[in-house]
Amino acid sequence: MTAQVQEIRLNLPHIELAAHLHGPEDGQPVIALHGWLDNANSFSRLAPRLPGLRIVALDFAGHGLSAHRAPGASYLLWDYAADVLLVAEQLGWERFSLLGHSMGAIVSVMLAGAMPERVERLALIDGLMPYTGEAEQAPAKLGEALRAQLALAGKRKPVYAAIDRAVEARMHGTGGVSREAAELLAERGLMPVSGGYTWRTDSRLTLPSPLRLTRAHALAFAQAVKCPAMLVLAEQGLLHTEPRFAGLVEGLALEVRRLPGKHHLHLDDEAGAQAVADCFNPFFAVP
Repeated sequence: MTAQVQEIRLNLPHIELAAHLHGPEDGQPVIALHGWLDNANSFSRLAPRLPGLRIVALDFAGHGLSAHRAPGASYLLWDYAADVLLVAEQLGWERFSLLGHSMGAIVSVMLAGAMPERVERLALIDGLMPYTGEAEQAPAKLGEALRAQLALAGKRKPVYAAIDRAVEARMHGTGGVSREAAELLAERGLMPVSGGYTWRTDSRLTLPSPLRLTRAHALAFAQAVKCPAMLVLAEQGLLHTEPRFAGLVEGLALEVRRLPGKHHLHLDDEAGAQAVADCFNPFFAVP
């Protein structure tokens, strides 16, 4: 499915973010947030199937065509939430909805829980809560992160001789994606370098988290969501295979739909994108 897409830049006080703009100017305002190491092309199949929405599909900081954070800055989930809020401010959107996949869904839940007065609706795809850690694990977790930061200067990104090689590597990356999905992500995610191509993403994105929310913290954000929320779960996705999520979804005030497909079901093929759209269109149409 093809539709007119506008490339835009958003100059926040601390960073410039890139985004795709979909839909009519008078459509319902929606900010779309992709997953870890993905980019705005994550929504290239789904967004055209959501008529009536004005969708700003961001490249998160450090991803796609967006700038990398300054030296010494971090890529913590709440940093992304602050970026999204500043994007809404720049767009003049007092109230807006969030469409999030994977890490983007997690950031959406955190922002909606923290700022319920700003978020109209939550449309989530195979993502809900971050990986958690308890207090007794915190010292070891911080030590792991600090050691990785010290070692980062000596590491180099992989360079692929041809785009096809990079596409194949992405197919077997986090969550696994179809070839067509990997090609779409590569369109926006690769850059030419000496010897071939490498990913634009900031190398710091692969560092371990210095601190994780406890399960109680993560649950508190999900329970603080006040707006209507729908979660589409992929039957072969990451949440389906995670025992820590067993029984969690049923205890939250959100509508859950289970669809066949893997973690990137909205991007892997046209049928998956349409199935997700068939869930979200009635959800956004409710006054």
